[in-house]
Formats: sequence, structure tokens, C-alpha cells
Amino acid sequence: MPLPQDLHSLLKDTATFSLLEQQQRRHAHVRLWSLAGILLLVFIFSLCAGENWLWPTHWFDAQEQLFVWQLRLPRALAVILVGAGLAVAGAVMQSLFENSLAEPGLLGVANGAGVALVLCVMLSNGLLPVWILSLAAVAGALVITFILLYFARQRRLENARLLLVGIAIGIVCSAVMTWSVYFSSNLDLRQLMYWMMGGFGGVDWRQYWLGIMLVPVVVWMMGQGKTLNLLSLGLSQAQQLGVSVAVWRNILVLAVGWVVGLSVAIAGVIGFVGLVIPHILRLCGITDQRHLLPACALAGATVLLLADVLARIALYSTELPIGVVTATIGAPLFIWLLVKAA
Repeated sequence: MPLPQDLHSLLKDTATFSLLEQQQRRHAHVRLWSLAGILLLVFIFSLCAGENWLWPTHWFDAQEQLFVWQLRLPRALAVILVGAGLAVAGAVMQSLFENSLAEPGLLGVANGAGVALVLCVMLSNGLLPVWILSLAAVAGALVITFILLYFARQRRLENARLLLVGIAIGIVCSAVMTWSVYFSSNLDLRQLMYWMMGGFGGVDWRQYWLGIMLVPVVVWMMGQGKTLNLLSLGLSQAQQLGVSVAVWRNILVLAVGWVVGLSVAIAGVIGFVGLVIPHILRLCGITDQRHLLPACALAGATVLLLADVLARIALYSTELPIGVVTATIGAPLFIWLLVKAA
């Protein structure tokens, strides 16, 4: 018995859609493996680069093992974790706030963590242990994130006005840090302010516990692509599909604040990674959140690792703050991407 024409067309369209979905999934997997390969190459390059270049054939020499395994390896691993965390956090924030310009640095979340660190050092005269400072950074990031979430949902602000609120909060936080340093004679606070420009110079194996606290949350966020796809459909559509919007929003906000706070505790404020990386990947055709989040982790780690190498070797016998490097490279690149997309 022949199939009705409408049913035949429906089956044909379904088969075509399945084929396109398989092709898209296959292309995404190829891109992810390519990004992983590039990250591995950059990781090896970062272990070689420095004031003294050490090729892999010399990594196990007795006089070179200290540089590679005790100094450069923990630093490279920290850069990878922070780069992956910031890029994933930026992608999640852009989806939550429905704003393509949202990212931890631009919306003041990272500066909130910095304010918490500065105030703790100033009020305690630098006597607090490192773990308390790290938790303070997480708390500061969470406070700013919840303030933004309040304005976004309770005050019904448009995306443009929300962005302006975030920028204003970031400016206020920067002013608080600047005034604190200006009126303080505490040497620890002045050194902290330089470190807040972004840098991995003091990272070694003693900060391993910060990485352990960062890894599971970043990995968990990378696996929430399906939920973010549903949230991106809109409030009513996500609720109709069975997503508890309020619960998931709060959970993701906590995760973003946790990641940003720990990233600031490890390396200071680093901008543009969470803003530029998701945009680049979307322009490359990776739009499904299930593939975008892992791609952001790999690309963010790679880009920040390259920036760290540049910060180490750009000037002789000194090191540039990595936050300055990412801002110098990221801002023109972002402008170029916007012009190209337009």
C-alpha cells in the first residue's frame, strides 16, 4: 500500500534532518580533536620557552629538571585550567544573560573577586592565610554575579542597560582597589595590586589545591550544553520543556562565580578570554552548546597559554602581566571579528 504524500514528505524531511545533524556532529568532533591537538603542541612549546630555551631532549637532564618540572609544568597547568575556566564561564554567562557581550571581566565579576582580595589584605595587614584569601575571591565574584542577576531578572533591564550596569559595577570595583592601594602603605597590598593585573609568575605546586577545586566545576559546566540549549530558547519555552529555570540559573551562577573567583585567586584579573573565545568559535560554526562549551575550554586554554609564553619572552629579564597581553591582543581582535561579522 503506497504511503500518503504528506507522510512520505515527512519521512524524507526527517531523514534529511538526521543526516544534517550527523554531519554537524561529525564536523564538531573534528574541530574538538583539532583544538585538542593544537593545545598539546602549545603545551609542549610552553615547557620549552623561556629565558633559557629547553628542548624536549634536555627535559630530563639533571640541571634542567628543576626548570621544567618544578617551575614551568605547574605554571602551564595553571594557565590551562584558568584559560579553560574563563572561556567556559564567559560562554555560560552569555547564554544566561542572553547578551553576547557578557563575560566575567566586562561585567565586573572578576573585579568583585579582586576587591574581596584587596580588602582582606588591607584589613588583616597581610596576615590571613592563602586559603582564606582564595575563598574571599570566590565570595566577591559570587556577590557581583548575584547583583547582576538581580538587575537582570527583577528590574527587567534590557541587555544594553544590563551591560552598562555591569560596566559601572566594574568601574566601582576598580576604583575601590585603586583607592585602597593609594592610601595604604602595606607592601603586601601594593604587590597584590600588581599581581591583580594578571600573572602566573608565583604559581608552583603549592597552589595545586586551587586547581583541584577548579577542575570538577569546569568539567561539570562543560557538560551542561543541553540545558543551556533549552535555556537559550527563552523562559516560557524552557519551562514548557521541563527545565526549572530559576533552579538552573542559580546553580549556573554559583558555578560561574566559583570558577571566576578561583581563577582570580590563582592569577589575578584576566580579561577578554571569556568574551572573545566564544565569539570566535561561533563564527567558526560551533553554535550547539554541547560542542561549544568543550571547544571554549580547549581554545581558551590554548590562547591563554600562548599569551603566557608571550608575556614571558617578550621582554628580556622581565615578565609582562598576562592581563595586559590579553587586553592588547583581545580588544583589536574582538573589533575585527565584529566588523567581519557585520
